[in-house]
Amino acid sequence: MPQGGWARCQSLAATCRFLRICWAPPWPRGQGTSRLARPSFFIAATMGYQAFDLLQQQRATLHDSLVLDSGVQLAAWSNRHNLITQQPDHHTLSLYVADGLECYYKGREGWRNGGGPDRFCLMPKDSESTWDVRGELSFVHLYCTHQHLLALAERTWDKSPARIDLAPQIFGDDPQITLLYRQFLLAQQWQDPANRLALSSASTLLLTHLLRRYSQLQWQLPRVKGGLAPVVLSRVKAYMEQHLDQPIKLQDLAGEAGLSEYHFARMFKQSTGQAPHQYLMARRLARAQQLLRHSEQPLVDIALACGFSSASHFSNRFKAATGLAPSALRRQPG
Repeated sequence: MPQGGWARCQSLAATCRFLRICWAPPWPRGQGTSRLARPSFFIAATMGYQAFDLLQQQRATLHDSLVLDSGVQLAAWSNRHNLITQQPDHHTLSLYVADGLECYYKGREGWRNGGGPDRFCLMPKDSESTWDVRGELSFVHLYCTHQHLLALAERTWDKSPARIDLAPQIFGDDPQITLLYRQFLLAQQWQDPANRLALSSASTLLLTHLLRRYSQLQWQLPRVKGGLAPVVLSRVKAYMEQHLDQPIKLQDLAGEAGLSEYHFARMFKQSTGQAPHQYLMARRLARAQQLLRHSEQPLVDIALACGFSSASHFSNRFKAATGLAPSALRRQPG
């Protein structure tokens, strides 16, 4: 960063109570993730989630953070040798990414451990918990309000629950939660707008899973028969093509189709064979390939035109998908 740049960024953030400029220390080695390289700092928007604020006040290290358009927040942390008591007014879903074997929870029967990679904890709003981190721990948090769950239940099942009661889970083991975290959340570069659809889709799936598995609702997911009508599918695809240079939310696409996010995602996949975020990424890369072959635009301009936040993020994603760096493709004849 240019000399004085850090101070100027901090000054700017200070004028906006919901923004923080954070260094981005490297994610600890050996985490088994495929996250792309991140910048040396990032702007951490915050929705005032108390658990997030408490960890920042303690010795925890924030590696990455993102507030989705829904208001749900993601945060990647590491911590060591820390004692924390919290009782936040929101829900927190935590997945242990690495270590955590020496993380202890204080319950009614005293202290106990049971953490480790892929263990999860669900801490409902207003529930008090005390944690003693006696060793190393790397974890990812998802924060949401109670209103998020109520709104999601209404959109998914088309009915309003009288109440939602989440059951606390400590050191749980749930392959579905692990899958969504590792293959969707941890595999994405959070600060790249091109990944926003995948991240919002994964967060919606996680919250839907919590409602079905760990609340009193026990509602069965609605049956989805058939795909989208051809005219609806064409309209959704046209929307994607017109907005490839912008972040696209699952809610936007579902709105174009006149469906709930749950129904839209499943019907879209039945029609195309791909999840919405997979189809969208393929279209971004296809447009990039066309621009590389038939224009002289700089890589950074192509990256931005296709919805990527930088030339480096675009290059990494393009090479992972095609096996070629963008510059190498451009040098090929024809």
